[in-house]
Amino acid sequence: MNFNPPNPLVYSDSYKASHWKQYPPGTEYVYSYLESRGGTFPVTLFFGLQYILKEYFQGVFFDLYDLREAKRFYDKHMGEGIFNYKGWEHILNNHGGFLPLKIKAVPEGLIVPTRNVLLTVENADPHVPWLTNWAETLLVQSWYPITVASQSYAIRQLMDDYMARTVGHTEGIEYKLHDFGFRGTSSVESAALGGAAHLVNFSGTDTPVAIDMAQQYYDAGMIGNSIPAAEHSTITAWGPTAEYDAFKNMLTQYPNGPVAVVSDSFDIYKACKAWGTGALRDLVDQRDGVLVVRPDSGDPVRTVLKVLELLGENYIPQQNDMGFNTLPSNIRVIQGDGVDLGKINDILHRMEQEGWSTENITFGMGGALLQKLNRDTNQFAMKAAQVSGTFGTRDVWKSPVDAPDKNSKQGRLKLVKSIVDNRFETRPESDQRDDWLNTVFLNGELTQTETFDQIRTRARWS
Repeated sequence: MNFNPPNPLVYSDSYKASHWKQYPPGTEYVYSYLESRGGTFPVTLFFGLQYILKEYFQGVFFDLYDLREAKRFYDKHMGEGIFNYKGWEHILNNHGGFLPLKIKAVPEGLIVPTRNVLLTVENADPHVPWLTNWAETLLVQSWYPITVASQSYAIRQLMDDYMARTVGHTEGIEYKLHDFGFRGTSSVESAALGGAAHLVNFSGTDTPVAIDMAQQYYDAGMIGNSIPAAEHSTITAWGPTAEYDAFKNMLTQYPNGPVAVVSDSFDIYKACKAWGTGALRDLVDQRDGVLVVRPDSGDPVRTVLKVLELLGENYIPQQNDMGFNTLPSNIRVIQGDGVDLGKINDILHRMEQEGWSTENITFGMGGALLQKLNRDTNQFAMKAAQVSGTFGTRDVWKSPVDAPDKNSKQGRLKLVKSIVDNRFETRPESDQRDDWLNTVFLNGELTQTETFDQIRTRARWS
């Protein structure tokens, strides 16, 4: 049975259907903001809002049929009189079903320290002040692409350091972390959005829906690449006594370019020795391309070091300009099992200690890249900071006595560059410095869009 797209008027938490009755009498405007309150990563790489706005907010948001169906739904779901039929009817009659919201946000690809404003939202019609925080549910879902992009960025920064120390340059770093995460995500949409977030920082991916999404929503070209690669079924299908025939088949079927061969179906260490001798070695040397050996089990740190050692017995490494051992350019290793940020650091640290350059290895990262995170990984929250109406203007905030880390900001905000150290900081809107928040959505229309190339460039230099 196909799941039809939900009525857009249920694109929010249930309790928000009751909030229109809860604001002070005379409230006309509610102004709220989104931030990361801290967490695993010290900075956030902002990405994904443009997709959310294009997919869920822009254009005619709902029609009369949606409105009537929503009333029937909420009358049963929460009780009669809870759903704000007249409020939504006002939007339909006076705005044609377009959402009267104003959203400002930092440019996508910008790297911002945590605890700073990333976007603001306010209603653009005084008759619907409740609409600002009704939109919170969808807008806060930007935590997901932002967190994936921030994690991917953190790994790139880590690899930058190791490449600089053990290689002397960062050429090819864009292929050092490959997205293996499609099968580990909760949905195709998650794979597409999270996979695209990763591609802001790297170019290796086995999640083609991420490229497709970026092409549709960010005017991207072919922003990700992959290579022919074996899986266990294509090796074990040959039988345990013919594993090396399966290896030979991979090399002859793909005589040019890089090819990855999973080599741990039976004994990764015997396989590494076989790759360096006899007919297999001849085929490796004859190919116009790189063989990437993939271990896929065991302790990642110990296994990688052992694989490098065994390959190095026959593929004699040379010392690079930084004094670290590097295998010949036609043989490399990819570690894709048990990989996360901490494990990548552990592996690269041990490799450096043992005299191996980072140039020898690429990583594949699956569920830990696209799924093993949540909204609390970097503590995303959207909070009201100001209300106004017939009673005047009132700055609002929360300050829970037992949770100072959840204190929220108050008043209208802007993101500026610090005079002292040029870092981003959140200041009152009255601050005279240039605001990095730009209006990206107004009354149902995107007012500014960015290409994937622009976002990638900004992520490299911000």
